[in-house]
Amino acid sequence: MSVSKKIPITVVVPIKNEKANLARCLAQLDRFDEVVVVDSSSDDSSPEIAAQFDCRVLNFEWDGHYPKKRNWVLLNHKLANDWVLFLDADEIVDDEFCDAALRAITSNTCNGYWLNYTNYFLNKRLRYGLPQRKLALFRASKGLYEKIDEDGWSALDMEIHEHPIIEGSIGEIKAPIEHNDFQGLAKFIERHNNYAQWEARRAAKLKSSGEEASQHLTRRQRNKYKNLERWWFPWIYFCYVYFIRLGFLDGKVGFHYAYYKAWYFSTIRLLITAQ
Repeated sequence: MSVSKKIPITVVVPIKNEKANLARCLAQLDRFDEVVVVDSSSDDSSPEIAAQFDCRVLNFEWDGHYPKKRNWVLLNHKLANDWVLFLDADEIVDDEFCDAALRAITSNTCNGYWLNYTNYFLNKRLRYGLPQRKLALFRASKGLYEKIDEDGWSALDMEIHEHPIIEGSIGEIKAPIEHNDFQGLAKFIERHNNYAQWEARRAAKLKSSGEEASQHLTRRQRNKYKNLERWWFPWIYFCYVYFIRLGFLDGKVGFHYAYYKAWYFSTIRLLITAQ
């Protein structure tokens, strides 16, 4: 097919200190009509890298209150297209995905799409284990990320585990996006330590708020928050990913990935019980 016509999707790439990943990500986005980089005042060379590409750069300074980064863009900035794709700097699209995305948005059957990912850990592709997917492509006029009451306790300025709430039907794009973070294991652990603290506080909020606060959670989210405090949950997760989902076939990297995910859930549980 011809690639001369731009795909009518605005790609939003939220970043903070992503010099290791950003150029590789942006280099693959020239088929899209608009690319917007939203930077949380990076103190590395990320803004200079973004300036080398045909994209709009917005700076975001979070005040600790709603909205965080993704909803801020949706609520406060006019995007060139009705369709928006939220892409992290360590996520890389190819022509197969671009073709699939174009077909999806021109079908007029859905207002949002689940996306699938080819995941890498320690620079090795994970072929087994629990597949990653996100609802990250949708009509900007039909969706926002969950609004979570986190004033005063969250240090994360971007929606990480929040789920977009979409009006209308939701489909799925099978063509995968490559997810490969080149910042190393230490950064992975640091990032998941921050996520764990956020998850523990959100779990406490959900527990105190009752059923109404949980009505928009996905089935996977409901299962997670229902069982986070149970001592066996990290080890059941490890066994499910490593044995039942055949993670052991990825060799030692498959073991390490399953182990660190179990560590992550154990950390969340300890943080919850220590509150």
